[in-house]
Amino acid sequence: MDFEVVQGDIAAQSADVLVNAAGTSLQMGSGVAGALRRGAGQEINDAAVEKGPVDLGEVAVTDAYNLDADHVIHAAAMPHYGDGKATAESIRDATRNALARADELGAESMVIPALGCGVAGFDLAEGAEIVAEEIRDYEPDSLEDVRFIAYSEGEYQTVQRVADQVRSR
Repeated sequence: MDFEVVQGDIAAQSADVLVNAAGTSLQMGSGVAGALRRGAGQEINDAAVEKGPVDLGEVAVTDAYNLDADHVIHAAAMPHYGDGKATAESIRDATRNALARADELGAESMVIPALGCGVAGFDLAEGAEIVAEEIRDYEPDSLEDVRFIAYSEGEYQTVQRVADQVRSR
């Protein structure tokens, strides 16, 4: 499916589903999770933790609380903080499972970050390639608008370059 690359704070996005870059404990710490927790309120962290832990590559869904979305899909692309790093397989599984769960929810729009990168320690360009490939290859039921988000200008440039390469294959 086609997708757009955007720059900004995921917590400021409007979509049916926002995807959290989670660890298997679903505890919302820093990075994407911290931004979503700050935007949604502490209730989202409590709700996420109640649904965890989940297996690596799996997802859990919570309400979006004060965010401009219906749901947050917490995609566990990395082990619990301090217990290891994300892998290509965990990023691929978490991305695929987030897309499928968004479809199960009947979502038409979704915003997803580079899962497993940043605090999870996986190389941004390699991780972005995996996420972009999974979005490109996904055959949606209800999803029409998928935005791949990067926070900083430098991250955006990397994700946009990688996404363009993936689309051209």
